Amino acid sequence: MNARQLVVIGGGPGGYPAAFLAADLGMKVTMIDQEPNPGGVCLYRGCIPSKALLHAAAILNEAREGSKLGITFDEPKLDLEKMRTWKNSVVQKLTGGLGQLRTQRNIEFIQGRARFTSSSTLKIERKDGGTEDMTFEKAILASGSRPAVIPGLPASPRVWDSTGALNLETVPSSLLVVGGGYIGLELGSVYATLGTKVTVVEMMPSLLPGADADLVRPLAKRMEKLLAAVLLGTKVVEMKEVANGIEVRFDGANVKEPIQVFDRVLVSVGRKPNSQDLGLETTKVQVDAKGFVTVDPQRRTADPNIFAIGDVAGEPMLAHKATHEGRVAVEAIAGKKTIFDPRAIPAVVFTAPEIAWCGITEAEAQKAGRTVKIARFPWGASGRATTLNLVDGVTKLIVDPETERVLGLGLAGPGAGEMIAEGVLAIEMGATATDLALTIHPHPTLSETIMESAEVFLGHCTHIYRRK
Repeated sequence: MNARQLVVIGGGPGGYPAAFLAADLGMKVTMIDQEPNPGGVCLYRGCIPSKALLHAAAILNEAREGSKLGITFDEPKLDLEKMRTWKNSVVQKLTGGLGQLRTQRNIEFIQGRARFTSSSTLKIERKDGGTEDMTFEKAILASGSRPAVIPGLPASPRVWDSTGALNLETVPSSLLVVGGGYIGLELGSVYATLGTKVTVVEMMPSLLPGADADLVRPLAKRMEKLLAAVLLGTKVVEMKEVANGIEVRFDGANVKEPIQVFDRVLVSVGRKPNSQDLGLETTKVQVDAKGFVTVDPQRRTADPNIFAIGDVAGEPMLAHKATHEGRVAVEAIAGKKTIFDPRAIPAVVFTAPEIAWCGITEAEAQKAGRTVKIARFPWGASGRATTLNLVDGVTKLIVDPETERVLGLGLAGPGAGEMIAEGVLAIEMGATATDLALTIHPHPTLSETIMESAEVFLGHCTHIYRRK
């Protein structure tokens, strides 16, 4: 039995870029995934379908808010079947395109599930029912993650995970979102815009735990208007199915109604790495207490034949992080000098307004006892934000006060996810606040708020006056 040169297990945003790069470098590549085409959870049941629905919600919002500008529309009518068809067509177009790129690169593709039987062998259960034993020289594990589950939940079609919510089977009369993280807020805001009375419950004292409070504030302000309720510092104690929905009992200091019934419940309390039932015990691969596969800076596991990338290899669980890890792993296999050591990995929450940050956050700096200087530019002073009637945003720079190097950037407002890349580049290149201030940004744009936040740091911002 001839050994495959490289086997990539998983076809998500870590796996398929790794396989494609390896093929481009001349390797003979085999990819194994349970879907008919590459794409993974991100394209099939995550990033892409959720952004498609968020775009639909944004159109609804713009139509409704047009009256503030003197433009009045009739109330939009929803065609759920057509919306589902459109969302699914986006997924099919992208995954089908990846299938074509895989074919063009002559990558062997096996639809099925792989399990290790040793440090150099796999057993594959094909989708068509057959099985196959395979040997390999090197393997990249990109098995991804799955939604975390709360023990004791009722086994009911009324209780959704993120995949169930993205199916858009119905617009429920009421929806409880358990978890105030990015997944819950993105999907919760979609259903609220479609007409559902949405309640978000979060056990921490604020939404988006981990994000800086000043970035979350504009979103929290909008959520108060859009959602039926936001229950912070509150736990779900019990959940059970009743005749007309899911009865939920809450425990929290500010809960006015400790027992409520919801038409549907969306559980979005994070994700767990897919490191189980892979036969890793037959290899030298090590797994930590949280279920993440331990890797070195080249994404090599404790087994020299096996690399791991993406969600299964540790946080942050982000598609773009997985993609870069895949490139590093392939370059290491190819014998190149490479290492995964980013100074900044951007995070984006695609709500309205969007929130994005990279580098060190203000909260992280405080926790580490690191001295930093914060410079904020409120979007109320932005001409472009004013023309968009979106003045609640903010841009903030986190700067080393001695070297003036940019350590972090945060944005809250429309387009934040598009603009954050400038901050990533600045941090990676070791740019200073002066570098940003001297970079001519187009006017009027939202991107120039980055330049003006640098001017705030330097003490001479054009559109903000501070008495000396």
